[in-house]
Amino acid sequence: MTTAVRSHEVTLSFSGVTPEDVIAVARHNAKVVISAEALAGVERVRKHIEELAHSDTPAYGISTGFGALANRHIPADMRTQLQKSLIRSHSAGMGPAVEREVVRALMFLRAKTLASGRTGVRPVVVQTMVDVLNAGITPVVREFGSLGCSGDLAPLSHCALVLMGEGEAAGPDGVVRPVPELLAEAGITPIELAEKEGLALVNGTDGMLGMLLMAIADLKMLLTTADVTAALSVEGLLGTDQVFVPELHMELRPHPGQAASADNMLRVLANSPIVASHRVGDSRVQDAYSLRCAPQVAGAARDTVDHALMVATRELAASIDNPVVLPDGRVSSNGNFHGAPVAYVLDFLAIVSADVASIAERRTDRMLDPARSHGLPAFLAGDPGVDSGLMIAQYTQAGLVSDSKRLAVPASVDSIPSSAMQEDHVSMGWHAARKLRKSVENLRRVLAIELVTATRAIDMRTAMSDGVLVPGPAGAAVLEVLRATVQGPGSDRFLSPELEEADRLVGSGAIRAAAEKATGPLN
Repeated sequence: MTTAVRSHEVTLSFSGVTPEDVIAVARHNAKVVISAEALAGVERVRKHIEELAHSDTPAYGISTGFGALANRHIPADMRTQLQKSLIRSHSAGMGPAVEREVVRALMFLRAKTLASGRTGVRPVVVQTMVDVLNAGITPVVREFGSLGCSGDLAPLSHCALVLMGEGEAAGPDGVVRPVPELLAEAGITPIELAEKEGLALVNGTDGMLGMLLMAIADLKMLLTTADVTAALSVEGLLGTDQVFVPELHMELRPHPGQAASADNMLRVLANSPIVASHRVGDSRVQDAYSLRCAPQVAGAARDTVDHALMVATRELAASIDNPVVLPDGRVSSNGNFHGAPVAYVLDFLAIVSADVASIAERRTDRMLDPARSHGLPAFLAGDPGVDSGLMIAQYTQAGLVSDSKRLAVPASVDSIPSSAMQEDHVSMGWHAARKLRKSVENLRRVLAIELVTATRAIDMRTAMSDGVLVPGPAGAAVLEVLRATVQGPGSDRFLSPELEEADRLVGSGAIRAAAEKATGPLN
């Protein structure tokens, strides 16, 4: 969720790229290098492709057309034009430009496959893509254009077009300028594509995979933060911590994510005078589900993220192209570019993101309702009636949750046939990834509003008890960080900047880090 200066160096070889490598390149500008071994392997496979190109036997994508036009044999003197035409015609995206980090992930993952020695490109192709990445040049990739089958065709084509010295791109400063000018400044010579290379540049699940890996990284941090904000809501609502004790989780219901979330909440609530204050003499038998079942919901989300990471890791180990060069030299057509495995888990994550946001909103609403908040003023207002407090902050939260529920409708169950019915079933994985990014942003904002609400409720408890009801060490640490830039209770004021600041703190990991000063590393 944050962009930093260039971090460590990432080396492309035949295998071994990690999710952390993708994040480092996409978000933190890590330098990419190609191992000598990988370049030698790419050169070796390329010689085989050139032999096939000069053969009288047609080879798909090498001496023939593509897709529904694969039956046409292309003469040798027209094959360079064939590759150029492929990239130009497939660069047909429309809509707003997608985020820089998405484009960098897309390019890095395609470069990873090109370096695998399974695509048949020349070394100069993969080296040029890496050089563009390292120069901070970002092709302009449009929102619409991929169906998530035959690869993320349009997005990857917009990137390939820049390697040819054409298309649209932004420089390191984010300003869109003529591509030849950007390449010249970086000392990069545009490539002239040869046989097979156009296909190799566009046949992959790289866009949807890159967005999946970034969403997983974001959700891991946000789910831990959700445990923190849920625990603060327990304090704000005078809830109990006894439903989070370990013997109620792994021993009775062995879901690892649930046990991890319950442990996090128990540690955030440790040594809380607020929680301790009503262990004796409280007439309530049970807390509401939004408090009591928080580990069950966030924990199920954690387990779904773990499943998604397993799928993403397998896809990261793949070399996806069509046709692909096998170790025995065969050049074989295949369907590995179909995005179904990635599309499914992208949709799964949109469901859990919406549900974690939904339960957080219910906790917020409970703290604002004097009939359910156990003594707190209406809407946590300074002077209810004169002041509206956090009334409309909850409206904003409810709107975000409603949006996420719509985004949870799966994209992967849809399929619109294309390419004259040659591509008669597609994954829509790119669309699943795009809506997941929006859902994750919504979740972050929902948690920020819960954070503002819970901390205001805690501050009010403290003030109403003359300083007796104070949060535990973890809650106090979070309050200290938040109060440095976000005010506590008081008269109504311009609220939007405070909510945006809370959102920034959640997204940067500062809230989680603050809690961990008291708890140690959280799950």
